[in-house]
Order: sequence, then structure tokens, then C-alpha cells
Amino acid sequence: MSDDGVLSSLRYLFADLIGEEDDTPPFLPEGLPEAVALVAGDAIHMLIDYQSTSYAQLYVDRLRRFVGRRGVDDAMLGEIARLMAMRMSYEDPIRIAQLKLAEAGHASGAPVRSRDDVLKLRLDELIDPLPAIVSEYVLDALEWAGWLHKTVSIRFSANSRLGIRRLKIEAWLKRWRRYSVRYAKERVWVERWLHMIDRSLTKQPLAASAIIDTATMIQGYGEVYRQGMADWNAIIDGLAKPTFDGVLTLPDLAGAIAEARAAALPDPRQAALKRKIAEISARVPAGATAAAG
Repeated sequence: MSDDGVLSSLRYLFADLIGEEDDTPPFLPEGLPEAVALVAGDAIHMLIDYQSTSYAQLYVDRLRRFVGRRGVDDAMLGEIARLMAMRMSYEDPIRIAQLKLAEAGHASGAPVRSRDDVLKLRLDELIDPLPAIVSEYVLDALEWAGWLHKTVSIRFSANSRLGIRRLKIEAWLKRWRRYSVRYAKERVWVERWLHMIDRSLTKQPLAASAIIDTATMIQGYGEVYRQGMADWNAIIDGLAKPTFDGVLTLPDLAGAIAEARAAALPDPRQAALKRKIAEISARVPAGATAAAG
């Protein structure tokens, strides 16, 4: 993580802790191309609704690190802006409730009938968005009971007073999201993704777009989200990081990432993906990796 990233994260966290929240939307970074400005502008408004203006400011601070950066053209900057907004608005139960209320029109004051959504979520996934001071004890108890990964079906409905009231309570919990276990994990992930983009621009610029696009591996919730996160870490730890560290010599890192992603299957054991990563690593000419180190 760069010094700018650390400072912006600390400023945001400090503002949260002391309750200092400015309602003024943050300004876009100077020098943004028009197309990128449109993407970033929409992202700012979405992230204010998702969390807060200071959270949107963190987005702007993160984006600013790549404005005018050598090797970052308009299209690449636009993808960073788009995918970072997507990942900063991860789908926890709070977000699902927000989206359900918006879909039903309750956020705009013009309610319409919408279909009920029944989602399969693990118990730890339901508890993670709560403040860590509470959730850590509950998670420990669930783990002790062997229920931590138990899957339950949760109905998100805006078609009754009780359903709407429950959705509003869940959406209201966004003010506690920044103190949650899940939130801390997501902040670390976004910063690591940005750090890998930064390292690629320095070490292997032709792979930067492939690194940026790996954010699309992690979407949704439940098993799909967990599989995507596990696969992302396997590819970054097995191919990208060793290449940037000089431990592994991959002249075409972008091609290696694409090949590994194509091998990824919905398999918790990641057998096919791990085999492919090992196969790609084994292609390195004898002595090349040692020479790189």
C-alpha cells in the first residue's frame, strides 16, 4: 500500500471514529477525462448512499493515485474507477436490504410491488456486517457450536409492512458497517488490489489491465463470493506476486492470469486452478527463476 493510500484510509477512519461527517460530496480529482468523470461521478453518489460522504472521499483519494500515472490511459483509468466502485459496494445483507428497498420504490417514496428474494446465506455472513465488538463473540459461539458455516434461507421482501420494516432496520445498520469484521477485510482487499495494479505498472505494464480485471472475479454473496475471493488470492499469490517479487519469471503475466482464470471451477478445493498455476510455474525455463531472484 502506498503512503497516500495509508493516509487516506487513516483520515477516513479517524473521521468515522469521531463522528465528523461532512455532507458535501467530494470533488472529482483534477484532470479526469470526461468519460472517466461520468463513471466516477456516478460512483461518488452511489457510495454516499451505500455508506457516507467520507467513504466516497476515500474512493476519490484512491482513484487520484492513478490520475496522470504513466502507463494509465483513459480506458484503464475508467476501468479502475468502475471496478473500484463495484468492489467498494460489496453485497452484504445491509446492501441487499438497501437495494431491495430501492427496487420497491420505498427510497423514493413511490412504493411498487416487487418480487420477494429468498437468498441462501451462511450464519457467519449474516453476522460479519455487525460491529466487531459484538460479532466476534457471536462468531466464536457459532464456531464452538459447529454452526459457523450453516446455511440459512433469508427472505428479503418489501410486500408487507413487516417486511419493509425489517428491510429498513437492516439498511439502517449501514452506520455500523465501518466497524464490522467484513468491512475490515474488504478494505484490506481493495488496497491489495490497488497495490497489485501499482506494482504491475512498475514491473510489468502489459499485465496491468489483466490485474485490474481480476476484480470481476469477486462478485455477489454466499458461495459465489467466497469462491471468487479464494480463486483471486490463489492467482495473485501463485502468479502475480511471485512475478513482481522476482521469484517467478513470467514474461507474459497477462496471458498466465487469463489461462489460470479459464481453469477456475466452482470447486472449494480449487483442484483444477491449483494444477493450472503449478503447470504455468513449471514452464519457466530452468535457471530463469533463480536468476531473477
